[in-house]
Amino acid sequence: MIFGKKAVIALTGVSGRQVEHWATTGVVRPSIPAAGKGTRRGYSFKDLVALRVAKHLRDRGISLQKIQNCLSWLRKHFPDVKHPLAEMRVVTDGETLFVVDMDRDREKIIDALKQGQQVFPVALGEIIEGLKGELKKLATPREERVMVEGRHFTVILTPDLEDGGFTVQCKEVPAAISQGETVQEALDNIAEVLEEHLEYVKEQQAGEAQAV
Repeated sequence: MIFGKKAVIALTGVSGRQVEHWATTGVVRPSIPAAGKGTRRGYSFKDLVALRVAKHLRDRGISLQKIQNCLSWLRKHFPDVKHPLAEMRVVTDGETLFVVDMDRDREKIIDALKQGQQVFPVALGEIIEGLKGELKKLATPREERVMVEGRHFTVILTPDLEDGGFTVQCKEVPAAISQGETVQEALDNIAEVLEEHLEYVKEQQAGEAQAV
């Protein structure tokens, strides 16, 4: 599955500005880069993991420059690893980044910047599982109730993970479908669609009554 920018922000907690900056500087490159004006980047699940790891490192006080230096070293020495932050075990002491080489029989810590510091692991497994949980929660359709002209309607909100926002459809009137950037906007939009539907029904009923 490929995720758009809005879904990336919602799932990772990384700001839109950071997503753009990290893509430009190569900290986390999207699997599908923008192909020109009017096109959008697309992020894979591993890209999302890498974004969360990068955010975790920044929250722990690791500078962006040090993360970039580490990634440059990893990409040079492990060219077959496409997503270093998502595929390799990273540890930090809050000052320095270290990487565990998973291809060796024994775990060997490779100091990407300097030697001899006590280090603490970045819980990659927990980050991955947490992201899966957020994805499941975000992707699950939800029911809401809206009132239009004194009548209650049940609508289904389905998140759009690729483009962001929500698609909303009425259960009682399946032809009533709309969208919105936020939950409230989607509910407001479907309410307008249902108002138009009710007006149409009234006109049809009035016309039938006159025909009789």
